[in-house]
Amino acid sequence: MLLRRLRASTQVIELERLATVSKAIAEHGEPELVCLDLKLPDTNGVSGVREVRQMLPDTSLIVLSASPASDYEELAREAGADAYVEKSAGAAQIGKVLREFLAEEVEDENAPTIPDKLSKRQKQLLVMLDRGLSNRDIAEQLQISEHTVKVHLWRLFRRLNVKSRSQASHLARTAGLLEL
Repeated sequence: MLLRRLRASTQVIELERLATVSKAIAEHGEPELVCLDLKLPDTNGVSGVREVRQMLPDTSLIVLSASPASDYEELAREAGADAYVEKSAGAAQIGKVLREFLAEEVEDENAPTIPDKLSKRQKQLLVMLDRGLSNRDIAEQLQISEHTVKVHLWRLFRRLNVKSRSQASHLARTAGLLEL
């Protein structure tokens, strides 16, 4: 989902087993990026990293794992991974790593951006936008003027690089920004 968010034209191929990588390459061509989970049914530890690296020596390889980095990061890098990201890192951090490896392609200045951190007020606004509240309703709930709400929203939209309430709400949903 984050890859598609960073670059809408991205073709994402999801595989449940490492054994199907060769077939996917034959059907779709070599990928520009591989995100690999260490817990596939037909891999053990970082063996999958070694296997993918042998098949695709010039392709960026990111390990995206539920296992703590302290357990596997060093081993994964030694096996050939370019980066190791814990799934618990959150959408902003994962998106940041993905952007590093797609940097040349993700230069679209008009694309929404997932910020590393939002203020408490910005998070409140995103939740209220997602609930469909009007500026007047937001102003009443936060006990501020409608003008102040407009200023806050204008700043939030600039920070997210979006142009509308619906774009902000969509980005917040897809990037996991609605948790307070």
